[in-house]
Parts: sequence; C-alpha cells; structure tokens
Amino acid sequence: MNLQKMFEMQKELDDRIIREKGLEGQDLLPNTYVALITELGEFANEGRWFKHWSNIQEPKQPEYNWMTYRDDLEWKPEYGYKSYPLLEEYADCLHFFLSIALKKGWKEELNVSEEAIVDFKEAGFDGGLSGVFVEMQWSLLNSRMLKDEESKKQHFHIAWGLFLAIGVVGFGFTPEQIEKAYMEKNAVNHKRQQEGY
Repeated sequence: MNLQKMFEMQKELDDRIIREKGLEGQDLLPNTYVALITELGEFANEGRWFKHWSNIQEPKQPEYNWMTYRDDLEWKPEYGYKSYPLLEEYADCLHFFLSIALKKGWKEELNVSEEAIVDFKEAGFDGGLSGVFVEMQWSLLNSRMLKDEESKKQHFHIAWGLFLAIGVVGFGFTPEQIEKAYMEKNAVNHKRQQEGY
C-alpha cells in the first residue's frame, strides 16, 4: 500500500470538506472517531462472522466484472470487482483511520510492514476474529481517551495493526486490493461532495 499517496488523497478530501462545509477552526476529531467506530460496526455487520445466531456467518461474496466479449467468461483479478461490500466497508474505515492520523500528526503510527501484520489465528487471540475486533476497538478508544499522548499514539498504532490483520489475515485482502478500494471510495467521496452530499 502506498500510504503516502493515500495520506495525500485523504488530506485533499478532508481539506475540501472543511472548506466547502465552512468547518475551519472546528475540532472535528471527536466526530472522526465516532465516524470510524460507526464504520467499523458497518464493516463487522457486513462480515457477519460474529452472528452466531444466524445460519449466514459469511460475508456476501464479491460480484466480479466479467469479460463478456470473451468465450470463456473467465474472471481475472485485473477485470476488477463490480461490487464487494465487505471490502468497500473496510475502505470506509480506512478513510477515517487516515483522517485521525493526519489530524493528530500520527502518520508514522500507520507504518506497519506486511511481515509485522499479526496472524491472530496463530497468535492464539482469545475469541478469534471477534476477540481481535474487540481488542482493536479497545485500543482505538484508548487512543482517544487516555491522557498521556505517547500512550495514545501506541494504542492507535496497535489499533491500526489489528485493523490490517483483520483485513489481511481475517478476510484475505491483499494490500493492493485495499489500496485500490480506498482509491475508488475516495473518488466516490469527492463525487458526493460535488453533488451536495
């Protein structure tokens, strides 16, 4: 993932929203945390893994773009997704992680190598994917609520690392898929601003 490019794109979107909505000088950080927590809930709802009461505990499978003019109708990754709701929700969360990092000056806290992404299945996290999700939420809230700035940064870094682990290990997203989904959703968010969303 090209985080630097994504930070630039997020800053451009955030600046546009602030300018066009007349929000200059306002502390938007609490709203951004609420937005991230809300989007994480939407991601979980789409993922369905925690719904032990339901017969459907898997997310909707992606709908692919097919090359209709070909005889074999084979799907290949380069043809892309027509719709992948789980990845789209993940990209929504990513927007708010980036916004918080920008607002707090915590860009370095999002530097996590692919090798450092925790395989929570092997690490024996209590509660599997739900346990990792709750741990991520706890760290995210600590990054907001603790008094010590260094502790806040550490918890944000942990929350981000667990968020990546959920996407990469839990659902098999590749860094390339995540980046592409972010880019596509960023374009949608700009279009929404243009249309008076």
